[in-house]
Amino acid sequence: MIKQQHNPSLAAASIKTSRIGFLLLGDYSMIALASAVEPLRMANQLSGKELYSWYLISADGGSVQASDGMKIQVDTALSNAPPLDTLIVAGGINITKNYSKQELAWLKNLANKNVVLGSICTGAYVLADAGLLNGYECSAHWEYIAPLQEAFPKVNCNRRLFTHDRNRLTCSGGGAPMDMMLYIIKLQHGRALSGAISDMFVCDRVRSQGDQQKVPLRHLLSTAQPKLVEIVELMEANIEEPIELDELACFVSVSRRQLERLFHRYLNCTPSRYYLRLRLDRARQLLKQTTLSIIEVSSACGFVSTPHFSRCYRKHIGFSPREDRTGMWTDTSLEINTLEMEMSAEAFVASSSINTVLRAASAEPSFASIRVS
Repeated sequence: MIKQQHNPSLAAASIKTSRIGFLLLGDYSMIALASAVEPLRMANQLSGKELYSWYLISADGGSVQASDGMKIQVDTALSNAPPLDTLIVAGGINITKNYSKQELAWLKNLANKNVVLGSICTGAYVLADAGLLNGYECSAHWEYIAPLQEAFPKVNCNRRLFTHDRNRLTCSGGGAPMDMMLYIIKLQHGRALSGAISDMFVCDRVRSQGDQQKVPLRHLLSTAQPKLVEIVELMEANIEEPIELDELACFVSVSRRQLERLFHRYLNCTPSRYYLRLRLDRARQLLKQTTLSIIEVSSACGFVSTPHFSRCYRKHIGFSPREDRTGMWTDTSLEINTLEMEMSAEAFVASSSINTVLRAASAEPSFASIRVS
C-alpha cells in the first residue's frame, strides 16, 4: 500500500507488513530483481521490524532461469500465491517469448482486486499486453520503449527511470529498481529510512522519477539517419564550447534547413532546444555528482553567465540549480496519488524465509544501528 509521506494514516499503515510479489518470467534480469528486493530487506533490518515481506512467484511454482543462467527456486505458483498489496513483473531479455495467457489472466485478476501492479526492466510489456497499462504513463528498459510504443499505442511510454501513475509502478532495468523501491519506502515510512538504506548500499545519489534514462541515439534512430547521429555526437562532445548550428551543418555536409528538418522529424524539437537540453542534463549531473560551484558548472556547460544558466535551468528543469543541489524543491510535476486497498483474504502462510533473514540480520553488529522510528 503506497501512501504519501504526509498522509495522517501513514503511521498506522506502517505497522502492517506490506506484501510484495515478484512474478519471475524466463530470462528475467537478475540485477533488476536484486535491486528491487534488497532495499526491502534493508528496510526490515534497519527498522528492526518486518515492514515488508516478499514472495517469488512463477507460473507453475518451478525454478526460473535468469538471463545470466542462474536458476532461482520460487516460493509459490500462481495458483497458490498469497494475498498481495503489490505485484511486480520481473522481465528481461526475449520478453515476448517468456510469458503465456496464464500469466496475463492472473494479472488481470489481480487488477480486479485492486492490487498495485508494477514491472521492472521489460516487464511492462506483459502488463501492456494484458491491457493493464492503457492510459497510463509507463517506464521500461530503453531497448523496449520503441517496441512498446509500436505494439501498444494506448500506453504512454516515457524515458524516465521509473514511473508512479496511480496504481501502477513501472521501472527500467539495471539499478533503477533500487531508486523506485527507495521512493516507495520513502512514501510509506519516511525519508530517514530511505536515506539510511541508500547509505548502507553506498548509493551517493538517489534518483527520482523525474530522472531520464540515457537512451543511445543510435538505438532510437537505428542506422537510418547517420547525419543526425553524427550531429548529436558532435553536440555531446562540445558541451563546454557549443558549436553554432551553421557550423554543425557544415561539419556533416547538410544545409541549416536540412539540419532543422531532421531534428523536427526525428526528435520532435529544434536543434537549439536539443543542444540546450544536453547541456542542462550535463549540468545536472555535475551539480549532483561533483562539488563544483554553480559558477564552475555554468562555465563547464557553455553558459555565458551564471544568471543566464539559472534562468535556463529553472525554465527547463523546474527549479533552480541551488534548489536541485540541496534538495529544497518539491516535485509537483508528477502527482503522487494515494492508493487505498483492502485485502479480505486470510493471511498466507508461506516459507519462513523472510523471518529467517530478519533473525539472521539481528545477529549482525549493524542490525538496526540506524534506528528509524
